[in-house]
Parts: sequence; C-alpha cells; structure tokens
Amino acid sequence: MADLDKLVQDLSSLTLLEAAELTKKLEEAWGVSAAAPMAMGMMPGMMAGAAAAPAEEVEEQTEFSVKLKDIGPKKIEVIKAVRTLTNLGLKEAKDAVEGLAVLMEGVTKEQAADAKKALEEAGAVVEVK
Repeated sequence: MADLDKLVQDLSSLTLLEAAELTKKLEEAWGVSAAAPMAMGMMPGMMAGAAAAPAEEVEEQTEFSVKLKDIGPKKIEVIKAVRTLTNLGLKEAKDAVEGLAVLMEGVTKEQAADAKKALEEAGAVVEVK
C-alpha cells in the first residue's frame, strides 16, 4: 500500500496547472468524470432544499391596508369617498385625506379592491398592501 502521507504531501505541492492535468489523466485512466462526484455531492443538499420548499408554504395574505398616495385634483370628491368608506366625520376625513393616511387596515381583498376603485374614481391615487 502507498504511503498516504507522502501522497498528500506530493499532491499539495502541485501547481493549479499540474492539478488540472492530473485530473484529466485520472479521468482518462479510470473512465470517470470529475464533475460527477461534485454533482452527486450536491444532490443531497439540493434534495433537502426541494423537500423543505413544500413544507414552507407561502401564507396567502388575507388582510390588506388601503393607503392614499396622492389626493389628485378632486380633493372634495376624495373626502366624500373617504367618508363613505370609513364613516368618518367631515373633519376627520379631511385630515386623513390631507395627511395621506392609511384609511383602512385589516380588510379583505374584496373590501380593499372596492375601496381602491371608489377612491380612484374620485381622483385619488391609492396603494393596497
């Protein structure tokens, strides 16, 4: 049997070009490819990642927020729409519109879509998160 310590020492002293040449010669002599062991070594990690992906299901968002981004040219119409959607008083609705506030929080997707549509028809720019 070969002296393994000597073999390790000899291989450690090789330059990169010599190591690449040695790899090619061993591939030819043994009829193997150096890429195959690397791919096999990566497969368990890849499989673990693939197995973990279904376990980490993406939770579908069920609660949305409606926020004013811009009032637009029709401030009074936007205030009216806000009052209809939120049941705020005139002063509170005006303050919310001028402050570009979050108007609704924790609402369903349908409620957020309806609010966005109503506010955009009034001339506002709305963001749903």
